[in-house]
Amino acid sequence: MTTAIGLLGAAGIARAAVLLPVRRRDDVVVAAVASRSGAQAYASEHGIERAYDSYEELLADPGIDLVYNALPPSMHADWTIAALQAGKDVLCEKPFTMNATQARRVIAAAADSGHRVIEAFHDHYHPLSERIRDMVADGVLGRIVRAQAVFDGATPYAPGTLRHEPELGGGALMDLGCYAVHWLRSILAGPPIVNRALSTDNPSGADISMQAELIFPGEVAATVECSMAEGVTLRSALTLTGERGTLLVDNIVFPSAGHSIHLEIDGVPRVSTVAGRTTYDHQLEAVLEALRTGSPLPTEGDDPIANMSTIDAIYDAAGFDRATWK
Repeated sequence: MTTAIGLLGAAGIARAAVLLPVRRRDDVVVAAVASRSGAQAYASEHGIERAYDSYEELLADPGIDLVYNALPPSMHADWTIAALQAGKDVLCEKPFTMNATQARRVIAAAADSGHRVIEAFHDHYHPLSERIRDMVADGVLGRIVRAQAVFDGATPYAPGTLRHEPELGGGALMDLGCYAVHWLRSILAGPPIVNRALSTDNPSGADISMQAELIFPGEVAATVECSMAEGVTLRSALTLTGERGTLLVDNIVFPSAGHSIHLEIDGVPRVSTVAGRTTYDHQLEAVLEALRTGSPLPTEGDDPIANMSTIDAIYDAAGFDRATWK
């Protein structure tokens, strides 16, 4: 059985996230793309059979099984719901929605439709992330007492662009920090309390950087740091401090490009890596398997709601007025 994917939006991220992983498999095809401008050119460039000038046309295509929603975050909720109501499963890019209220609407629509919606935290499906979760669950570090999650990547300010306009879902926390929040939530039990948050903002009112202090159940102190300021070095890292030692993992988001696991237990250091393909290959494999077997995935259901709830709480603590971010 071949799964047919439709791209909702002619997004640049779709090449790495979907197009290349699909080409490495024989059980899935990208069959269509929809864009309000340039759909045909995008389809021709990437060898996609069908191109639509409206999102509605793609959702009406009976040959599409799975929709990949790579539209701006401000459009995620409405078009994901529309896709579910059209009888499609959906892989929705992060951040899932603009806020937890929208996330609840999407999850309710999935339940009503009987179809699946999965948030595209591709790194979660790589063996590196699985190794981190297993080490914590197995008690290698002892009880976790402190955690730090950092994701920085320069995206210089350009007014009117997706990553810098709050009404579109821009900002460092939405674009980068959502990953860091998800790492912590995937490892530490229960919803966190946000003690404080501090942002540096651009002229459009979106955060260029964000630092937040959280407390997870069991009095685990955690920090989330993210920045897209010009000149910052690309870095995704997680540090966990336990009663027995420390774990530092570098390059969680793109481990196939090179990563390291620095573990020090009882004063004895060790450095290792984990074999694996690209995170997007692992994500596509997990999604296809789940859709074919009906098995649940960690990045669907209540998980996107909980992630957006934590993001909401960080923005609230930083003093953002998000009333217009419906």
